[in-house]
Amino acid sequence: MKLLLDTHLLIWAAYDPQRMPAKAQALLEDPDNELMFSAASIWEITIKMGLRRDDFSVNPRLLRRGLLDNLYTELAITSDHALFVDTLPMIHKDPFDRVLIAQACVEGVTLLTSDALVAKYSGPVSLV
Repeated sequence: MKLLLDTHLLIWAAYDPQRMPAKAQALLEDPDNELMFSAASIWEITIKMGLRRDDFSVNPRLLRRGLLDNLYTELAITSDHALFVDTLPMIHKDPFDRVLIAQACVEGVTLLTSDALVAKYSGPVSLV
């Protein structure tokens, strides 16, 4: 199964694995699953890093390199994804989460999230 991890899960997987929900950990450890990350997550992390918040210290370059080194597949953002965002109900206003949902729908992959609000969308979204 192809699994697209949301930004929080990517950060937890790389930097804080004890926060990773057990259900998500089991899916990540299953060798039959293809793990994916979105360019949108790297973009979101880059923006947060640029704000120089004291509570956020994830280096997006190192995270991306680590994900690729651990055989995660990078999912680029396409115009199909951008256009699909317009079809989503306004359950969640975060533009990064909305594009992740659109990517999952367009690409037919499952979005893993720990955000109950994101999980309210119909389609291939799984709350872990």
